[in-house]
Amino acid sequence: MGDEKAGRTDTQLTCTVEGMHCAGCVASVEKALRGVSGVADVKVNLATEQAYIDLATQAPEFGALADAVDRAGFVLKAPASDTERREELLEADRHKVAQARRRMFLAWGLSVPIMLWMIPEMFFGLMWPTPFFFHLGMVALALPVVTVAGFPTLRSAWKSTLNLAPNMDVLITMGSGASLLTGISALFSHLTAASHVLNYAGVGAMIMAFHLTGRYIEARSRGRASGAIRTLLTLEARTARIEREGRLMEVGIEQVRVGDVMIVRPGEKIPTDGEVVEGTSNVDESIATGESLPVVRTAGERVIGATINGEGVLRVRATGVGEDTFLAQVIRLVEQAQASEVPIQLFADRVTALFVPVVITLAALTLALWLLLPGVMQAVAAWAAGFLPWVDPGRGTFSLALFAAIAVLVIACPCALGLATPTALMVGSGMGAEKGILIRRGEAIQRLGEVDVLLLDKTGTLTVGRPVVTDLVPLVPEITADELLRLAASIEQDSEHPVGRAIAESAAERGLSLSDVRDAEAVPGHGITARLAGRTMLAGSREFLNGAGLDTTAGEIVFAELEEQGKTVVALADAECILGAIAVADTLKPDAAEAVAGLRQLGLEPVMITGDNERTARAVAAQTGIERVLAGIMPAAKSEEVTRLQAAGQVVAMVGDGINDAPALAAADVGIALGTGTDIAIESADITLVQGELRTVIRAVKLSRATFRKIRQNLFWAFIYNLVAIPLAVLGLLHPLIAEAAMAFSSINVVSNSARLRRADISADVP
Repeated sequence: MGDEKAGRTDTQLTCTVEGMHCAGCVASVEKALRGVSGVADVKVNLATEQAYIDLATQAPEFGALADAVDRAGFVLKAPASDTERREELLEADRHKVAQARRRMFLAWGLSVPIMLWMIPEMFFGLMWPTPFFFHLGMVALALPVVTVAGFPTLRSAWKSTLNLAPNMDVLITMGSGASLLTGISALFSHLTAASHVLNYAGVGAMIMAFHLTGRYIEARSRGRASGAIRTLLTLEARTARIEREGRLMEVGIEQVRVGDVMIVRPGEKIPTDGEVVEGTSNVDESIATGESLPVVRTAGERVIGATINGEGVLRVRATGVGEDTFLAQVIRLVEQAQASEVPIQLFADRVTALFVPVVITLAALTLALWLLLPGVMQAVAAWAAGFLPWVDPGRGTFSLALFAAIAVLVIACPCALGLATPTALMVGSGMGAEKGILIRRGEAIQRLGEVDVLLLDKTGTLTVGRPVVTDLVPLVPEITADELLRLAASIEQDSEHPVGRAIAESAAERGLSLSDVRDAEAVPGHGITARLAGRTMLAGSREFLNGAGLDTTAGEIVFAELEEQGKTVVALADAECILGAIAVADTLKPDAAEAVAGLRQLGLEPVMITGDNERTARAVAAQTGIERVLAGIMPAAKSEEVTRLQAAGQVVAMVGDGINDAPALAAADVGIALGTGTDIAIESADITLVQGELRTVIRAVKLSRATFRKIRQNLFWAFIYNLVAIPLAVLGLLHPLIAEAAMAFSSINVVSNSARLRRADISADVP
């Protein structure tokens, strides 16, 4: 059981399933796995060929799962580590494309001569060189196409039939097999001098050839659609230069351990996640954030594995390796999104579960209809013969009936329905990952496009989440702004309070020299007193100074103006009078106002939700252009506000970054976490924005709308194709070859339409 554990995450097993081709295959695999004792739930994804198996407490052996899938006609690969599994998938993709190409070439290598040989018979009624050799040649060329090139299709059809869960391959097998049998029958009829000779063997070969062509193009298109994971995997560094035991050595990336110090030279990839211990350099983090401009990283700052070092040499201590790196997390999230479903797909799944049995029944009814009502059906054929050259009412009734039944079998296409959602999700989630938008659940794609209200947490979302000094207002002539800041910072230099730290950091940024203080005494939440150069100094709120017997009247107007702007005011005084005021505030992110305006243009109502007081919240809202404010909302009540809005019929998205946002992110229809926030917030969210910029929400909304638009287009065309094509086939108006070509085209159209999603505009700009 050691191998199985590598693929488990808590109680889930992730395995590769080989041999699936349509939504019916997915249903068969899910049914087989759910029938195994100890399996709680199963999700199988056609596009990624992955099975996500939730295990109960008494988990089954992998062998039991593999046997169940084998009986259904498919192959379940033993789980491996995420890295091994992904590498195997990429290699398997290449192998499948190569194999599909060989089968297609074999099929067409024999079908093209069949087509050329059939031309004299189709147009002139001439079976060259003799009827016997014509029939023999048709069968001899068609047999290897159907049975050799098409062997995987026949095998899949047989196994799925035995499992009482017929899939798409059953339809192709019945269509091509019935055609081939007419050729064998024609050959024997000729030998016995029977008068009625019907030979569709060549048609059977071409049905299989078109089918295998569709499979080949589909395999290539799927590979392109899933290119995001392939691209992400190629970004990983293969080696690292590390310091170990006093020596500099180059090792494979899998040998790097947490705590190793890596040497990263200019232009090299940073091998894995870490913290800079020495050096300063510009780092290109575009693969993680989507931001093209490099960022400066220096000692004490974190760097992301696979990002590109600029012009400086960095010494980086590894903090995350293997499956614990940022890149590995991104790949997991992309896979998770690609494996998920959207609500609109549920209807398509219900249809495809019954699709193949219904089509087989319909083909049988078509055959019966033509045989029982030949006059009516041949009248339709006579009418169509005037403009459809392949319709020949002069053929026998059985010939026309079989012609129509075969067309029904090969025209019906559940493949397009099964691929409609997963292929679009694959492309959309991959695009998101490239732009720093990590989608955890596919459902969020659909829901984000329906959102009415966007709740924005204030601290850390609209603001930078860190107080800074914004105003220095001296109130006596002998004090300059720098001196006011220097004195206050001297008093606050050892403070642990965020406001005190902001004042000390501001002084350090200006290069001010601080004085030593004595007898410092803090009154938590109010202020601090200290002796500085023989003077008693006080720094704190007006109330704190008033309590010490000082008159603050001289600063009342200044205090009121600053507080009206939502800023925290620290008054500085000596034992005699007030010296000045320092305003500290959590400043707006540079893109906050622009992002809010852009979100409103997209039809969303931005609403601020914060635990701050009404005045501070209104001040920030005024700067960003937000009109609706929910202030004084404690962390536990944020999720209640989400529920209240939902109860009013609104679809709610929540954007946050802190631990206190996690319940609201989970309660919202769509939870969006900023990547600069806490791990618990990110884990609670449906979508994570790596860059932490609010403007990326615009990108996320545009991406979700574009992806969902593609899903709807795919489902529309898949349904319309079947609704129009099947009745035409029943009436005998579609040649089986045209039917099979159209069937293959419908699947290819869905996959290629999803691939065109990459052209969508998901920039943060809104006209």
